[in-house]
Amino acid sequence: MSRSASPGSVERGWDGPWYRVRTDAFEASFLPSPDEDLDSVCNVDVEVRLMDRSRWSATVFTVGEVTRLMEAWAGSDEALGGRYFSCSDGLIVRDPGIDSVAHVIAGLIENEEFSEIFQRLADD
Repeated sequence: MSRSASPGSVERGWDGPWYRVRTDAFEASFLPSPDEDLDSVCNVDVEVRLMDRSRWSATVFTVGEVTRLMEAWAGSDEALGGRYFSCSDGLIVRDPGIDSVAHVIAGLIENEEFSEIFQRLADD
């Protein structure tokens, strides 16, 4: 991914339970908890609509959140006692926060890797 990947012109704001980020290339609709600090989001569902109107989704985790979950599952029946982590539509990022994830999405689109990672949804 390009380190300079930027979503370009950006609009941000709440729309009901969704926190939307609109750029020139995509609209990302995040579903954080209502009281969650948007700069600290480390586990969030996101739906992305590209300029061709196609819809895509992923569940985004930070590396730290994956570690936290696996440690929390240790000694339980979950994921063989925390020995693995699996998520069919998962994207793991290094840094927390909605803006960080938006930059990753922009980079994936820019580098044409987006459709390899996000899951396509039925068009409305």
